[in-house]
Amino acid sequence: MNNRSPAPIGKIHPVFLTYRAFFFQRLPISQIKGEEQAKDNMPTSITSSTAVVAAVQAAPYYLNLERSLKRAIDLIAEAAKRRAQLVVFPESWLPGYPAWLDVCRDIAVWGHEPTKRLYAQLMENSVAVPSRETEALGDAARRHNLTLVIGVHERVNVGPGRGTLYNSILTFGPTGEMLNVHRKLVPTFTERLIWAQGNGDGLRVIETPAGRIGGLICWEHWMPLARQTLHVSGEDIHASLWPCVKEMHQIASRHYAFEGRCFVVAAGGIMRRSDLPQDFEITGRLANDDNEFILDGGSCVIGPDGHYVAGPTFCSEVIILARINLERIREESMTLDVTGHFDRPDLFGFQYKTGASRAAYSGIPSLGIPSLGIPSLGVSALGIPSDARLSTPRQPTTEVILPSQDHPPSADFPPSNGSEFLTPAGSSAPAPLPAIPPSRPSGYGADIQELNGEKIG
Repeated sequence: MNNRSPAPIGKIHPVFLTYRAFFFQRLPISQIKGEEQAKDNMPTSITSSTAVVAAVQAAPYYLNLERSLKRAIDLIAEAAKRRAQLVVFPESWLPGYPAWLDVCRDIAVWGHEPTKRLYAQLMENSVAVPSRETEALGDAARRHNLTLVIGVHERVNVGPGRGTLYNSILTFGPTGEMLNVHRKLVPTFTERLIWAQGNGDGLRVIETPAGRIGGLICWEHWMPLARQTLHVSGEDIHASLWPCVKEMHQIASRHYAFEGRCFVVAAGGIMRRSDLPQDFEITGRLANDDNEFILDGGSCVIGPDGHYVAGPTFCSEVIILARINLERIREESMTLDVTGHFDRPDLFGFQYKTGASRAAYSGIPSLGIPSLGIPSLGVSALGIPSDARLSTPRQPTTEVILPSQDHPPSADFPPSNGSEFLTPAGSSAPAPLPAIPPSRPSGYGADIQELNGEKIG
């Protein structure tokens, strides 16, 4: 395994793509030294209809948990400098998505020694829940007063399942508390070689200062009843975690936003050929170029009408930020609410099985996660939340791209929509290139404006 340093994320260019001219309100970053102080400083309900969300698109140190964890904490800090209230990492980011399942030979050969060694290495570098790694992630969320959603390989240290890995989403609140663990319900195709099925206890929505947040992993977005479970729970923001957000994944993410009438933060990973395990032969369809992208990102933010707010961005290590207005959800709900006026419960039945009812149905006991104090979610807990948000004027959304200076997009991998990446400003720098425009109709008077006093980096 090549443990070279991932490409550094460059400084932000102080140019924002806006629907109309505006200025950020400066959001305080709390310096919290204790759990009780954190709880005192946190609001008990959402008091604003706007939130700043971030999708991190960067490579970990593949199969190296310690170095990847340090990079995750650094990237969280980078997003916090831009006043992010929600930070989302891609699928199984700690310690990296196993793309070698699809591009290396003999992975599935019975008794293959290199594969067994690789699995042991992966298990050693996976995240136990709870552990010092989860404490470090929670501390980062608390230190920067934000909500963190991150994909991990989850291992079990003791008891049943200690030889099994899960593909999990960990969610931490601004107090540093781990709010939820969601294990992927069905690993996709080759993933079943290394991950087991999740128990479903984490299929729920969490109340946070940024909004009500839920999440799914990759092909769970094509499980209609899993989607409906979260729709009924009343998501404001959906974290959509992918290895990379290629075309069909873009379609699934946009469909989710449109169907659920919620914002979607889709986070895709970065992996180059040099990140693949060295003990395996790589299939001939890949070029002999260590910088070739195996996973090429595609991260974006999508509005409740299914249109892009920011991105997608490919073949570059970036942090994409957007300021979103949750009042848009109400506006778009006029035409579609799949849990209310566009539902026919008299014709169609829907049931989400709790741990007890699932065990009775299958004869298999629910494993649960008692150490986290996370209760099983019953149907009665899936009600639509009360309407308690303050009504505020529509705020514009923004897109911010942090370009990779070490690995600019090559001629072989141009941005998918023909746009170019923003470059750092300065007397010796080239002129700023066009930002990626929104696909929403231009009735909002889109323009590019340099914000005075907002120089970052």
